[in-house]
Amino acid sequence: MNAKRDAVAAVWRIESARIVGALARYTGDFALAEDLAQEALAEALVTWPRDGVPRNPAGWLLTVGRRRAIDAFRRRAALGERYATLAHEHSEASDDMPWDPDQIDDDVLALMFIACHPLLSPEARVALTLRVVGGLTSDEIAKAFLVPTATVQARVTRAKKTLGAAQVPFAVPPAEERAKRLGSVLSVVYVIFTEGSSASSGDDLIRVDLAGEAQRLARVLARLVPDEPEVHGLLALLELTAARFPARTGPDGEPVLLEHQDRRRWDHAAIRRGRAALARAAQRGLGAYGLQAAIAECHAVADSVDATNWDRVVVLYEALGRLAPSPVVDLNRAVAVSMADGPAAALPIVDELVAAGTLASSHLLPSVRGELLIRLGRPDEARTELEHAIRLCGNERERMVLEGKLNGL
Repeated sequence: MNAKRDAVAAVWRIESARIVGALARYTGDFALAEDLAQEALAEALVTWPRDGVPRNPAGWLLTVGRRRAIDAFRRRAALGERYATLAHEHSEASDDMPWDPDQIDDDVLALMFIACHPLLSPEARVALTLRVVGGLTSDEIAKAFLVPTATVQARVTRAKKTLGAAQVPFAVPPAEERAKRLGSVLSVVYVIFTEGSSASSGDDLIRVDLAGEAQRLARVLARLVPDEPEVHGLLALLELTAARFPARTGPDGEPVLLEHQDRRRWDHAAIRRGRAALARAAQRGLGAYGLQAAIAECHAVADSVDATNWDRVVVLYEALGRLAPSPVVDLNRAVAVSMADGPAAALPIVDELVAAGTLASSHLLPSVRGELLIRLGRPDEARTELEHAIRLCGNERERMVLEGKLNGL
């Protein structure tokens, strides 16, 4: 019984985006399509354990979804001839309904653009993308982001109502809109990965499942829009960053800092994939994600922290700061400067950020400043910074590292 329920979950995880996309194209109603797909999933959870897994599981789910759509259309008879026509054309649909290979990619791409629509809040975009494109349940999303399931469900419901009220069409945006909208899609995937790779709260430093879902979405995007360099730049960044996951934590889940990581444990297959994606992105010029991937490559190819080409890392951060200005980029540049030219050269950069107050709520700024002060032989000032960082840090594992540094003083 459990094996068949697992089969339902596996098919859903792989094919849900295509199923929702096909139903959205069929009905012209994104919110309805997502509801129909969930109804088909619920029916599979009852039917497959009892009757066995069908020969074409995805086709079975699509057929059930379409039949549920026909039932809904018939209940809305006053809506016009279109629904009656659809019901007549598809009332004899087969349980073995084939996929349309010329439509699938466009359906999934349209689904991504809708889930990441600028009308939606960032939190809603993340929840809707993981739900309709990633195939995660509301419980799984809630667990990943450490929020109540009801919060996720409310975000998804509000997002669907917003899209419906705005009458957002189910279609890949026209070329003139696509570049701007694609940036929103990439941003959502990046946010998902960032939360997975460095959890903002909770007991775990890394949430591998969440980061892996972002990697999967990035690979799907790279296949769907192969001519966009920033798609490959983002994929490269995710692959190269995730390559270090096996060495980032110790046996008990404690964080292992970069200088202490066993680089033999890095995922070298992921490094090769990341470098290949970066090379493809570089053919048309690196954007913000590509530059970050180039920085990650500097770490990936070095035998040690000391052997890292820190001068190149500094130059890449300077370029990134001009292309996508951010206080976090400036803070990372300060760390690179400290490695290339010493802590005295980096401290003024950090002090400018302190004066600006833009990272006042982040533990990263006092953490970096404390580390620089330690290296400069100013332990009393460093202690104050580390205590401040500990108060701000929301992740238990990162707090342990900061407390270790503080105790070392």
